[in-house]
Amino acid sequence: MDYKALAEQIVKSARTRGADAAEAYLQAGRTLSIDVRNGAVETVEEAASQGVGVRVFVGGRMAFASCNDLAQGSLDNAVGRAIEFARSTTADPNNVLPGDAAMPTVEGLYDPGIAKVAMERKIEMAIRLEALAMKDPRITKSGGAGYGEGEAEIFLANSNGVSKSYRQSSCSIRVSVVAEKGEQKSPGGKSCSRRFFADLEAPEVIAGKASARAVELLDPRLVKTQRAAIIVDPDVARSFLGGILAAINGESVLQRASFLAAMLDKPIASVLLTLTDDGLRPKGLASAPFDGEGVATMKRVLVDKGILRGFLYNTAVAKRAGVASTGNASRGGFTALPGIGPHNVVMSAGTTPPAEIVKATKTGLWLKGVTGYGINPVNGNFSGGASGLWIENGQVAFPVKGLTIAGTAAEILNGIDLVGSELDLSTALTAPMFRIREMQIGGE
Repeated sequence: MDYKALAEQIVKSARTRGADAAEAYLQAGRTLSIDVRNGAVETVEEAASQGVGVRVFVGGRMAFASCNDLAQGSLDNAVGRAIEFARSTTADPNNVLPGDAAMPTVEGLYDPGIAKVAMERKIEMAIRLEALAMKDPRITKSGGAGYGEGEAEIFLANSNGVSKSYRQSSCSIRVSVVAEKGEQKSPGGKSCSRRFFADLEAPEVIAGKASARAVELLDPRLVKTQRAAIIVDPDVARSFLGGILAAINGESVLQRASFLAAMLDKPIASVLLTLTDDGLRPKGLASAPFDGEGVATMKRVLVDKGILRGFLYNTAVAKRAGVASTGNASRGGFTALPGIGPHNVVMSAGTTPPAEIVKATKTGLWLKGVTGYGINPVNGNFSGGASGLWIENGQVAFPVKGLTIAGTAAEILNGIDLVGSELDLSTALTAPMFRIREMQIGGE
């Protein structure tokens, strides 16, 4: 089927039937999921899907309908429902579609070899990963292992002459285990996601990381309530950086529901903090040549040496704010309207080796796990449960659990005083190890 021509035809049909402007977002693809536990296959699920979301504008009023059947009758029905819904909504002058014809090249989004790898090899990989993670005698239970993959083609057309498409793929493996000692139970897990099958980490590496996470927190202690340094492990950086990303969402900024709403071009953090949003990174898990409504993606510095340099916008919110879209319209598939979200976010590496950060810390918490919602994007407050390794005199002293940490965004971001030199660019939100000079730690 010529999906590109079909998307363009849906737009023409909507215009013919009374829409002032229209958009068709068509997606077709397949997924595979394999789950194993205790050496046996529990489930193998493979599915193909396709569908289209139709957005129409009638007299400044917007409405949306979707369907997963591409037969002509179903498409006509979806277009008709969208137009009918639009006549019942409220007009908004900011209801517009982009006319961005640019489409940058992004390398490494699709691996044609994923589908050619034998199913037996994928199953064997998951079984072997679980067995490797269970080799340590302190690991007593398996939470299961698995393999997953997906392929999709995205087609977007609108009445401003935009007609674009791209193909993407991804694959992943994961495992979770439990270490036990007496009455203690300590979980650990690790996953790896890549665009290309050949880029997946070896099962030995993933298994080793999963079992190490479980084992390293056995025999935890409590420490007294105090103020001390926090060394943020890269795996928990999202709890700190995610709040910043939510606070620079252009819609939240317009609604004054962001603690950063009035901080554009002002210092919000230590000069050691630089954040970049990159939709063009080769093989990036969140890379794409255009966003969820067809605007070309780009690479933007959001925070430059502590100075806030920009917010994230889709087309409608950008028009409301009197600026241009930043190519950050996010979309959860053909059944969803465009929202706002980042692409690949990177906190720039520093110059301090991770081992030196630990060595330079007289007393503090090497944060390995955190519960809660991280930095509150509305008021900037932070609090949550914490676990990890306690540092004394520059060395790991013992594991800790059951702690709480608390602070404000200003205290946390301006308190960054050391940033690690190692950076793993394989995830959509990437950060090196970094240290916060001091936070409140709740213990005994």
